[in-house]
Amino acid sequence: MSSHDRYQSPLTSRYASPEMAYNFSDDKKFGTWRRLWLTLANAEKQLGLKDITDEALKEMEENLTNIDYTMAAAEEKRRRHDVMAHVHTFGVAAPKAAGIIHLGATSCYVTDNSELIMMRDGLDILLPKLASAIDKLASFARQYKDLPTLGFTHFQPAQLTTVGKRASLWLQDLLMDLRNISRARLDMRFRGVKGTTGTQASFLTLFDGDHDKVEELDRLVTEMSGFPSAYAVTGQTYSRKVDLDVLNSLSSFGATAHKIATDIRLLAHLKELEEPFEKDQIGSSAMAYKRNPMRSERVCSLARHLMTLVGNTHNTAAVQWLERTLDDSANRRVSIPEAFLTADILLSLLQNIFSGMVVYPKVIGRRIAQELPFMATENVIMAMVKAGGDRQVCHEEIRVLSHQAARKVKEEGGENDLIERIRAAPYFQPIVGQLDSLLDPKTFIGRAPQQVERFLTLEVEPALKPFADVLAKGVKEVELSV
Repeated sequence: MSSHDRYQSPLTSRYASPEMAYNFSDDKKFGTWRRLWLTLANAEKQLGLKDITDEALKEMEENLTNIDYTMAAAEEKRRRHDVMAHVHTFGVAAPKAAGIIHLGATSCYVTDNSELIMMRDGLDILLPKLASAIDKLASFARQYKDLPTLGFTHFQPAQLTTVGKRASLWLQDLLMDLRNISRARLDMRFRGVKGTTGTQASFLTLFDGDHDKVEELDRLVTEMSGFPSAYAVTGQTYSRKVDLDVLNSLSSFGATAHKIATDIRLLAHLKELEEPFEKDQIGSSAMAYKRNPMRSERVCSLARHLMTLVGNTHNTAAVQWLERTLDDSANRRVSIPEAFLTADILLSLLQNIFSGMVVYPKVIGRRIAQELPFMATENVIMAMVKAGGDRQVCHEEIRVLSHQAARKVKEEGGENDLIERIRAAPYFQPIVGQLDSLLDPKTFIGRAPQQVERFLTLEVEPALKPFADVLAKGVKEVELSV
């Protein structure tokens, strides 16, 4: 059967990194189930269960990845139960262990715990990539911290800022995402061994009423699975608030990515900044001259998808009945992997964009020259007052000349010639020699360069310190094929 005769999610077939695609693959999922069963059996044997033999454990360990998916599918069709289908399939591969696989456990022992493992590992994939994106953007901000550029409020010309200062606004949002996702990662716990309704009754029976052994079993399985602790109480499942907590942090990152990519698209329209554009890249099938910001557009497109997925986790957490209801299952199979895959794709795109953003200082300078004369009028008035002029008279002279220049721009389509009008006006002759210095863009950017440097030193660098080793080695970037 061809891979082209059925729908495949573009998240995996077109965009996602190999490591994140593997993290939510069948091999990872069902291999993790088998490891969980082996972990449980090892811990139960360690605590004195005589029915679990070394031979059984050996067969289980030898068949962790030997998964007969055809048999499992046939069993699931017959039994209508995915976990029991895989218990049977594992038992066929490891017949000496068939009688003790899943001993004392409920389905959520493997389903919930494996999902917590995959989310934990998914966050461990995302965090270094986010740190790398921040690191690359920080270098860009530092490089252009002094380059004046026209600021925009309401997408209308405003006071000057710098290219690096604008990038620092993007960085600030990304630092919040790093904090949120890091906290979600640190808060992750294991479901552990809790039984059908969370009371551990089956394990208490298994260990003849020995509460200490049940607690030790929970601790051992949690530790052997790589978690520092388990949730102290659960129903049949761990609280679906955990999924909501994790996807909230990813959804919030989606909003950041969308905002950054939108800004880049706007600046590309102004021809002030561009994302990387490769030598043989085609911008339009019809208009050969075009250089469309396709990566940033893709970021916006996928970020919208990521932002909506968290709604599923809100609804799922809200409608879980009592100790558990199964209407969470099918939804979570879609929403959780897609959230991680989409966040991973966005980070790959942002790393690529931040690595190769191109700035056009002359275009920026030309736009500043078009708007700066109006912004400089207050400086001109102050200079005239210092030269002995009357502030109110000067204000009126400026007002008349400014309106004349504005009419030339708006009604005639000409260039802003306010400065030429000031130079030619007899009233302003006492300060004509100062006009060039009064119009130096660097005098209009306030403390932007100092703010950027302080922000990078006091906030960005400390936030990246936990990732110093991985950044020094270099975070592997996904080669964008489209």
